[in-house]
Amino acid sequence: MTDRWLTFDCFGTLVDWRHGIRTTGELLFPGRGEAFLEAYIALEAEVEEGPFKRYRAVLTETARRAAKKLDVDLKLDDATALVSTIPHWPPFGDVGPALSTLRREGWKLALLTNCDRDLIAQTQRRLPASFDAVVTAEDVSAYKPNHAHFKLFQSTFGSSAKAWIHVAQSYFHDIRPTHELGITRIWVNRQGEKDDPALADAVIRGLGELPAAVKSLEQGL
Repeated sequence: MTDRWLTFDCFGTLVDWRHGIRTTGELLFPGRGEAFLEAYIALEAEVEEGPFKRYRAVLTETARRAAKKLDVDLKLDDATALVSTIPHWPPFGDVGPALSTLRREGWKLALLTNCDRDLIAQTQRRLPASFDAVVTAEDVSAYKPNHAHFKLFQSTFGSSAKAWIHVAQSYFHDIRPTHELGITRIWVNRQGEKDDPALADAVIRGLGELPAAVKSLEQGL
């Protein structure tokens, strides 16, 4: 039987990266955790531009720039705090039940993540499901929304799959590029963002709604 694949972005979709960055920011700068999070989100894509650098370097440089933007003192030894805490960022509570249901229904699962191999390996220890394939930024020397993750997966697994659906929270990193590539996609709009939902084949508010959305989309594939 031909495989059916669900690919997932990790941070923001399966792992609560906002909580992880906010909590780390709060540890570094008491009372400024939320401001640190917002500064980090605003700066990360800028840091990822240009010659490829590993995600641990992105985390470190973005933390430095966020601290500078907030005019707070980031100690030299604390610049890698996000690298140290990322393996401990918690999965969302809806991840385990949804992925268990989809496994039982015969779907194979993969991660397409803007991360380093070693960092995602540590993160996977906390995820309540196993994955059949992982594509990292380190593997393709690029960060989404670059198409490289999707093209590598497509050439390796997707080109012969009976079905392939990509599931992600980030409109910028995942929904736009999969729309451009014609890949079936589900937007997990956890934050109630106002981007055009027409670019997604389905929009859900959390992974509790994912099995039903997958079943509905599969009927049209």
